[in-house]
Amino acid sequence: MSMFCFQCQETARNVGCTVRGVCGKTPETARKMDELLQQLKVMALTCSPDRERGLFMIQSLFMTITNANFDEAAITAQLERARVLTGAADATAPLGVLSCENEDIRSLRELLTYGLKGIAAYADHAAMLGREDDEIYAFLFKALAATTKDLAAEELIALVIECGHMAVKTMALLDAANTEAFGQPCMTEVRTGVGNRPGILISGHDLRDLQELLEQTADTGIDIYTHSEMLPAHYYPELKKYPHLYGNYGNAWYRQNEEFAAFNGPILMTTNCITPVQESYRNRIFTTGMAGYPGVPHIPDRQNGQPKDFSRLIELARTCLPPTPLEDGVIVGGFAHDQVLALADRVVAAVRSGAIRRFVVMAGCDGRQRNRSYFTEVAEKLPKDTVILTAGCAKYRYNKLPLGEIGGIPRVLDAGQCNDSYSLALIALKLKEVFSLEDVNALPLSFDIAWYEQKAVAVLLALLALGFRNIRLGPTLPAFLSPGVTDVLVKNFGIRSIGNAEEDVREMMQGR
Repeated sequence: MSMFCFQCQETARNVGCTVRGVCGKTPETARKMDELLQQLKVMALTCSPDRERGLFMIQSLFMTITNANFDEAAITAQLERARVLTGAADATAPLGVLSCENEDIRSLRELLTYGLKGIAAYADHAAMLGREDDEIYAFLFKALAATTKDLAAEELIALVIECGHMAVKTMALLDAANTEAFGQPCMTEVRTGVGNRPGILISGHDLRDLQELLEQTADTGIDIYTHSEMLPAHYYPELKKYPHLYGNYGNAWYRQNEEFAAFNGPILMTTNCITPVQESYRNRIFTTGMAGYPGVPHIPDRQNGQPKDFSRLIELARTCLPPTPLEDGVIVGGFAHDQVLALADRVVAAVRSGAIRRFVVMAGCDGRQRNRSYFTEVAEKLPKDTVILTAGCAKYRYNKLPLGEIGGIPRVLDAGQCNDSYSLALIALKLKEVFSLEDVNALPLSFDIAWYEQKAVAVLLALLALGFRNIRLGPTLPAFLSPGVTDVLVKNFGIRSIGNAEEDVREMMQGR
C-alpha cells in the first residue's frame, strides 16, 4: 500500500485508504502528515508545553485533520519548524498508524489521537480570539507522548476519558471566547437567497476571519455570504450588525463543486472542509489559517496585532457578477445555551404538559454518502411532539424541512457550529437540574449523531465524559475502532450504530 489513513468516516470500504484518500489526499501528502505527527510526538516527549510550542502543537494537529490542508509544501514547512522547536531531541516516535501491531492498542491510540486533533482545532479558534489555556496544552503533550509508550489498554482508556473532559474544557473556552467577542447568539432568520451586488463567500469555521472581512468590505458595495459551518455567524449580535452580511449560500461542505462554481465571486476557506479544487472556480478561491491547497493563494496570518489583509479578494470581487441563485428562503437558528435557557420556562411547561414528548440530539457532520439520507428520514418520521437539537453541518439534512413549531418553539433548534454541541450538553444538564433528576440519561432525550472527522470524535468523547449514554452513531462506526474497543464502548457507554430510520425513531420514542 502507498499510504494508510482511516481517520474519517468516508475511509475506503470503511477499512482504510491505501492508494489515495477518499478526501483527495495524495500518498505524498499523507506521508508528510505522518512525519509531522511523528515529530510532534517527539516534541511531546522531550519539550515543555510553553505557549509558543503549545500554539504550534494545536495548529500542527489542526493542519492534519480531514479536509484541512492538502498543500504538501505548507505541511513540509510546518515539519521543519517542528524540528527547530524540538531541537536536538534524543527520542524517537513511531511513524504511521500501522506501526502498532496490536489492533486494540492501535485503536485506543488512534481514538486518543483523533480526539486530540479535535481539541486542537477548537483550541486554535479560541487562541485566535486571545484565549489560551496552559492546562489544555499540557494535556495535549502528555496524551500525545502516551501514544508512543507501551501502556496497557486500561491506561489508554483512562486517557481517552480524560481527553473527553479536556474536550469539554476546550469547547467551554471557545464558547467564552466567541461570546465575549461577538455577543450571545440569539434567534435569527437567515436569508438563503442572493442580492444583486457582487459577493464574497466565506466557508470554514473562523469567526474572527469573518469579522475582519466584514470590516474591510464595509461600504464597498460588496456583500458577504456564509457557507456551510459559517452559517451560525449570523446568530451573533456583533456580526449580524453588518448590513452587508447578506445571507447563507449553499449547504454542507461536500457540495462545493457545484455551489462554488455558481457563486461567481471570490471564496475564502478559513479552516477545514475544503475539497479538491475544481477548474470552474480555481481562479477565485483563497485559503487562510490552517487550510491550504496546492496552487491556491494563501492569505497570511496576522502580524503585530494587525488584521489579515483581504484586499486581493475585495479587488477580485469588484470584477465579478453577483451570485447565481440556488434557493430563496429562510433558515431560523441561534439556539445556543443562552437563548434556549431564556426560553426555559416555555420549554419546561411544554414538557410537563406533554406538548414536547422527546428531544433528539442530531448534531455532528454531514457528508456525501447516500446513506446519510437516514438523518433526513429520521427528521421527517419523528412525531410532531419532538424537538430536534442540532449543531454542526449535519443540520443541512433537515434544517430546511417544514417541520413546524410546538407552542412557538421551532422543532429544529440549531445551536451553531460543531463546537457548539457544548451548548446542547449544557441545555441537557440544565434540564436535568430543573426536573430534579439524578441522572441526565433519565431525561426524555436521545442522541442520533452523524460523524465525519476528528472534531466530531472530540465532541463524542466530551459527551461520554459528561455522562451521556446510549448514543447512536452513524452512518458507520469508525473504522479505527477495533472489535475489542467497540465492545468496551458498547458495554460501558451504550454506543451503537444507526439502523433503519423507522425502527430507530420507534426505539428512541420508547426511550431506547
